[in-house]
Amino acid sequence: MTGSAPPFPPALPDDPQRAWAYRPASPLPGVPGGPLSGLTFSVKDLYGVPGWPLRASTRAPVPDPGESVLVRRLLDLGAAAVGKTHLHEIALGITGLNGSGGTVHPADPERVPGGSSSGAAVSVALGQVDFALGTDTGGSIRIPAAWCGVTGFKPTKRHPAWSTEGVLPLSWTCDHAGPLARDVRTVVRVHEALTGQRVSARDWAGVRVALWLPDSWVHDAVHAAVRAFSTDLEGQGAQVTRVELPEMLDAYTPIVISEAAQVHAEALRLEDPGFLPFTLATLRQGAALEPAEVQAAFGRREAYRARLDGVFTAFDVLLAPTVPTPPPLAGQDEVELRDGRLPLRRAALRLTAPFSLLGLPTLAVPAATPFVGVQLVAPQGHDDRLLGLGLGLQSAGDVRSGS
Repeated sequence: MTGSAPPFPPALPDDPQRAWAYRPASPLPGVPGGPLSGLTFSVKDLYGVPGWPLRASTRAPVPDPGESVLVRRLLDLGAAAVGKTHLHEIALGITGLNGSGGTVHPADPERVPGGSSSGAAVSVALGQVDFALGTDTGGSIRIPAAWCGVTGFKPTKRHPAWSTEGVLPLSWTCDHAGPLARDVRTVVRVHEALTGQRVSARDWAGVRVALWLPDSWVHDAVHAAVRAFSTDLEGQGAQVTRVELPEMLDAYTPIVISEAAQVHAEALRLEDPGFLPFTLATLRQGAALEPAEVQAAFGRREAYRARLDGVFTAFDVLLAPTVPTPPPLAGQDEVELRDGRLPLRRAALRLTAPFSLLGLPTLAVPAATPFVGVQLVAPQGHDDRLLGLGLGLQSAGDVRSGS
């Protein structure tokens, strides 16, 4: 453990969105002459960086994960690290709320930026860095990417280029490391540098697309944006077919909260650990789960995996909404969807959590409607092909700015 967390520093005068958790006097320089030389990046405050504090945007003590392999690798490749960004407390949430007061939307201070990689998305949306390191356990890269109008990439689980070693976990079963950037090209440049493999733009002609658009799960604006994106793909020669998938939170939630409780077990022994009330209640709920309940969730996960494997025997890529609504207001706990009011957390996670639960590579890109987005999902290990299709979208002018 890091012991009692040090007090949060006051917000920086040039950071009204409260995106930055720590920003040193000068960036950590990258090695000169590398393939990422000239690029700057921010680091979500779950990554261990020697000499920089790690608070995970909480007032509770947290374990020390050691040095991040990924941050070190990016520095070696020439990119410069500007500082650490805030997140939804310990990454257990989707809005950006934390012990410092929470991060706010880059374009509308009354709204949330999404989470848990809230500061990461804001730092990219405002042009403060070229790319940001986030993490994604159930949508934590993709949700803020959509609500902030940027691009986010969640690679295949345990992708060798995107190491989670030296990253404070939330759920070792579902955690992924990945980037956010203003465009697909920057994401691809970083991915190419890490892998040493070139990613070429791919044509959409003949690509078999499974469209997962649960009509009652989304706001009208999101529904229209996804349908328009689907029509664009068809115009490029893709073959689009509707598919149905179940909600998978009955597998996702027990796994994640039980593992999160184990990560933070030492803090939970304290009478008042310092977590926000929702975080503390969720961690205690996870600690109270019986092993049989968690094992049953893993069994449901395997059934869902078989269901997705079946989809990818017939299709090359899956298209789905990234978020159920445009960015909600700060403090908003429920959203109005076509099937009525629903808790915001459930409404968002049921769209994104399946692909973290199953470790599938997923690219989130803006749609025509500002601050909503779509996600493109591929089978495990098909990261380069997915990014190539993303480049194909961009070169065809179909990835639009969300702002």
